[in-house]
Amino acid sequence: MVFLIQQTMVFAVPLLIVALAGVFAERSGIINLALEGIMIFGAFIGVLFIRTMQMKGVFDIKQGQLLLLTAMLVCAFAGAIFSLLLSFSAINLKADQTIGGTALNMLAPALVLFLINVLARQNTLLIEGDAPSWFMLKKSTFGIDRETDIGFFGELFLNKVYISTYVCILLFVVLSIILYKTRFGLRLRACGENPQAADSLGINVKKMRYAGTTISGALAGVGGFVYALAAANCASTGEVAGFGFLALAVMIFGNWNPGNIAFSAVLFGLFKCIAASYTTIDINGDGVYALAQLGVSPHVYRMLPYIITLVVLAFTSKKSRAPKAEGIPYDKGAR
Repeated sequence: MVFLIQQTMVFAVPLLIVALAGVFAERSGIINLALEGIMIFGAFIGVLFIRTMQMKGVFDIKQGQLLLLTAMLVCAFAGAIFSLLLSFSAINLKADQTIGGTALNMLAPALVLFLINVLARQNTLLIEGDAPSWFMLKKSTFGIDRETDIGFFGELFLNKVYISTYVCILLFVVLSIILYKTRFGLRLRACGENPQAADSLGINVKKMRYAGTTISGALAGVGGFVYALAAANCASTGEVAGFGFLALAVMIFGNWNPGNIAFSAVLFGLFKCIAASYTTIDINGDGVYALAQLGVSPHVYRMLPYIITLVVLAFTSKKSRAPKAEGIPYDKGAR
């Protein structure tokens, strides 16, 4: 059961933080379809930063947690910068936001693969060593002997987990409070619902939309790196298995509400976990791998998260209420 929960969180946490990224953009009035592309770019920058620091000897393996946190900051900055391409085209040029986001999704993997080939002469950028040995929290991290029984919750929260999981959950809570309980959040949401009314009250709609999209980019960059860290052994391959699009589905299913999004992310993370680890999931701890013994084709398990996505969206998208002004370029003269 501990393994199932931990593996579910490996997939749920990137969805959680990237879905919130989509909320910040859309609540400001900008449709950020570029989440997939920003994740790819963030994953690449994170892996490149760690690889560079390792090669230069700036950090050693004992400073793995500090290196990880620093890499997350770098990825946030990189994602924010990359998102400015969408912000400029959507806000200043008033270009179609769907086309702009799609263009960035096409640009990111091509750009990343080109840079990987230039830097590493191969199609995958890897760090030195592996992610678990450098960044995973274990019993030994806390001075606990490997054979010591620390109970269910001890195993769940203190053994074989990444500190990035807790950082992302904390970010999700803090930013959700900022979005719904502060003056800044109220102004941001006003720009996504009725920008003309917000402008008449002295709110700078362009600045707020830039802020929303920049925060969105920063979160998506972090989400891409967290995915690469936990699900891809800290490797950049120019793709993130469609997690940016899955995050959009989580956002819509969660009706742009953080509480619902958290539930949706865990649900989708569970199905993604089943698809990736069905042969090693021992639910009762009795050594019986029930899912592997069902005789179901592995392709069915791999399709499961995407089938669930289609089914969920088919039944919930009509009831979802998006911000009224999302996707509409702001015209100061329109009333």
